[in-house]
Amino acid sequence: MPGLLRGVARTAVVAGTATAVSNRVSRRQAGRWAQQEPAAAEQSAPPPAAAPAAPDMESKIAQLKDLGQLKEQGVLTEEEFAAQKSRILAS
Repeated sequence: MPGLLRGVARTAVVAGTATAVSNRVSRRQAGRWAQQEPAAAEQSAPPPAAAPAAPDMESKIAQLKDLGQLKEQGVLTEEEFAAQKSRILAS
């Protein structure tokens, strides 16, 4: 039974983290698009290619911090932590 609870708790935390990160990225993108709409009429040049990398890196850092907290709380084992960390860094 404790193994089942750990699995359910881990799934809930990962799903909640993914939802929070997704919502944050969506809000930031909406804000950027709102700022670019008035400037789009004046400016026809595409945005720099390096700009999208920053939010992606920020979300990875946030996910890694959350994983670290889960590991410290004992929700994740060392092996689970390493697997999730490599998955995040590979994406």
